[in-house]
Amino acid sequence: MDSLIAAAARALGAGDVLGALKHVGLRDDPPALALRGIAMAQLGEHPRARELLRRAARGFGAHEELSRARCVVAEAEVALAMRDLRGAPRALAAASATLEARADRANALQARLIAARRLLLIGRLKEAAAALDRLDWPRLPPSLRAVAELATAELALRSLRTAAAQAALGRAQDAAERARIPALLAEVTEARAALDRPAARRFHAGHEQPLRLDEVEALFASGALVLDACRRGLRAGATWLPLARRPVLFALARALAEAWPGDVDRDTLIHRAFRTRRPNETHRARLRVEIGRLRRLVAPLARIEASARGFALIADAVVVLVPPIDGDQASLLALLADGAAWSTSALALALGASQRTVQRALVELEAAARVRSIGRARAKRWLAPPLAGFTTILLLPAALPLT
Repeated sequence: MDSLIAAAARALGAGDVLGALKHVGLRDDPPALALRGIAMAQLGEHPRARELLRRAARGFGAHEELSRARCVVAEAEVALAMRDLRGAPRALAAASATLEARADRANALQARLIAARRLLLIGRLKEAAAALDRLDWPRLPPSLRAVAELATAELALRSLRTAAAQAALGRAQDAAERARIPALLAEVTEARAALDRPAARRFHAGHEQPLRLDEVEALFASGALVLDACRRGLRAGATWLPLARRPVLFALARALAEAWPGDVDRDTLIHRAFRTRRPNETHRARLRVEIGRLRRLVAPLARIEASARGFALIADAVVVLVPPIDGDQASLLALLADGAAWSTSALALALGASQRTVQRALVELEAAARVRSIGRARAKRWLAPPLAGFTTILLLPAALPLT
């Protein structure tokens, strides 16, 4: 490694991007291309960074397997920042194995951390937790330790363990201060601020109240029957009944919960569940069937009884928890709220929906001026303004059940 390459690498490690570019900005050899790619990524020029890293990987010879593996890891980091989640995890795993075999433990840990963050981003939380547990935590340098603790904090927040999240964010703050990287410090500060923002709205007895994440956690622990419209299900204590894949039953349960302790007339229930304003006998017969299904499902938590004009939910206490933002596309907006430019395919992967469904939702949101697109065709990406007034952590996909 020549002196200019070494100086550029030290500058990048310290967060001095412009200083690094002064050393290698005019060079086209593979090591310089790789460092330029990393520098461009830190400046936010992700497409250019990916191009440079790919050129560098092609430029390294067959005997330079270690350098190629480092380029693969750097490109995977860029893809994560671009929210391009289609890359094959096998290439990253192979690069990690190569780095480990060649005793480059820092970059091997970086590769494993990227894989864990990707799993977290697409909502595969159990796998992400396992990947974080497998990290060699004592060997993490301060910069990677801060990123790992941020991932641990997000994992805790998605499962509503706010005390664990606060502890992880405290450790992330310490690591970021030791790393002396301003971008990391800013990310930790933003994550800590999310704990103080409203995360949901509580409807109870006709009143609305914003709740922070710790207050939502306390509500779930209270034992009250909670109609959770953020995660689309019913919860009472440790019992969770998911209804995300049963929209008719969820609509009926929400209508009954919102009217508690009163009842709801049959025509209103038909409208909420079947989206029709002209009910007929077919709708009424279907309503009886769906109410029967809902009654059996919620039997461990509450009762549903018929009244003179409709049906009523019978429970000691019922609370409706709704998202901080209105609309059927709340989870989509929650993903876009991180300020990154998402592709349609990445959004579909994270939400577990078809790409066509996501495209239709994005078109509707764009017409309402709630999102905007950049680029064209396959390079098209979607952005939304940061939702700084509240946190959308409860709307992110595949939240872990509470225990």
